[in-house]
Formats: sequence, C-alpha cells, structure tokens
Amino acid sequence: MTQATTKSLLELIDERPKVDNQDVFDQLWDLMGELRAKIDAQFSLTPDASTASLQPYYSLDQSAKGYLSTFTGAEIDWLVHSWIGNPKYSFTNMHLTCWLGPHINVPHWGMALGTMPDIFVYLDYVPRVDLLTNLDYHDQYFEPVNESNIRMQKDARFSHFFSKTLYMRTSQSPTSHCYLAPANAETIAIIRELAHEMMDRWLGYVRNAQPVPMAERAALSERDLFLRRTVAERDPANAMGVRLFGEPMTEQLVRALWGGDRVNPRPS
Repeated sequence: MTQATTKSLLELIDERPKVDNQDVFDQLWDLMGELRAKIDAQFSLTPDASTASLQPYYSLDQSAKGYLSTFTGAEIDWLVHSWIGNPKYSFTNMHLTCWLGPHINVPHWGMALGTMPDIFVYLDYVPRVDLLTNLDYHDQYFEPVNESNIRMQKDARFSHFFSKTLYMRTSQSPTSHCYLAPANAETIAIIRELAHEMMDRWLGYVRNAQPVPMAERAALSERDLFLRRTVAERDPANAMGVRLFGEPMTEQLVRALWGGDRVNPRPS
C-alpha cells in the first residue's frame, strides 16, 4: 500500500475539479445495485416516505444532483441507498448502509463509494459492542475480515484514506476498508470482489445470528440511533454538500441519512 492520504475531500476535489468520471461512477453505482439486490433477496423492505422528495434532487444552478432513498423492515431499522455529486466534475459519493434492528447484535453494514476524483471506497462492519471487552464478538465477526484487511494493506494500488476528523476514524472498526485508488479496470475489479465478499459474509452473519434478550433491546436500539446520527452529523463530507446545495438542503440530507424525519416506525 502506498502512503496514507491525509488530505480532505475538499482539498482533493479542488486539486482536480474537472475530471470526467461518468464511466467510473456508472460502474460503481452498478456495483452498489448488485449488492442491494442481495439485500433485497434476504430482507423484506418498505420505502420510507420521508425521502420521496429526494428522488432526485438538484442544486439551485442544476450543476449537481443526487438521489436518496431510504427503507425499513421488520429486521432493518434504516437502509440508505443514495448518491450525490456531478460525475463529470470529479465528485460523487454513493451510500449503501444497512442498520439492523435490535433483535440481533450483528454488526451493521457500512459502505460508501465515490470519486474524489480517484476512487474512494469504504467497506466496514459497524460493531455494536465494545470489541476490547467482548472477545467472542470480536473473534466471531471481525477476525474473519482480518486476512482481507492485511491483503489490502499490502496492495500498492490502494492508499489508506486517513480522515482528519477523529470521530470518523473512531467510528470505524479495526478491519475497516477505507482507501483511495486510481480509477482503472484492475482496481474496480478488486473493489467489486472485496465488496461481494464482505456482503456475502455479512448476510451469513445475519442468517445465523442468535436473538438478543428482550431486556437488552431498547438500550441497543438507542445506541444504534446515537451512532447513526452522530456519524451523519459529524461527517466532514457535509462541507461538500453545503458547497453544492447550501445549508438548508444539506441539513435535510443529513437528517435523511440518520432517519431524523422518518415516517415508518423503528423495529422494537
């Protein structure tokens, strides 16, 4: 792996603001569609009406747009499938995040892809317990990711994306995949293989999970919501949203990411 990247999203975009990434965006968005299809095959999901007006949405000057869809279900607290940006002018950001209900404590699914203008990739299982003290959870859900994490650290085509925001680094698991890579057929193929590997394993975790005792579910649900809201509100990429769409729209998008305006009830 090459040296870690410590520049912010805004710095990276400002260095190369006019890269046409339409083809790269299309391939990454297709990959997210492949993974979303696997989620749909395992879960029953209902759209949440709170984001119907964001499918799509546009900047005032029509230079940027986005699409933000959200879903819930008996097993799913909050699923986000979205993109934002302008593929022909360097920046795009895509999300596929799946927050489980409190009936099980399997890690949540976290994923973001984008162009900055190099490819950005984030893949992670978001832990729901303290990994330092819950060794069974650590070994069951994160030890299986360790091998691919080490493999990717050795790949010189990928550089670690080191967020300047401490909370964003704190929110990642020790086996988080968070990289920048040049946009070419090789790196996209590696990302596709890694993403499917992570998704297939995660869906298996869910299928084989043991139920959380009823007395513990309320606390787990509140922890999940706090984490989801705080990550969305503290994400430094929100600055790009403000640049493209202004403060009011960005505030609406951030609320949508954590479910602040949701209509469907949370699973109990």
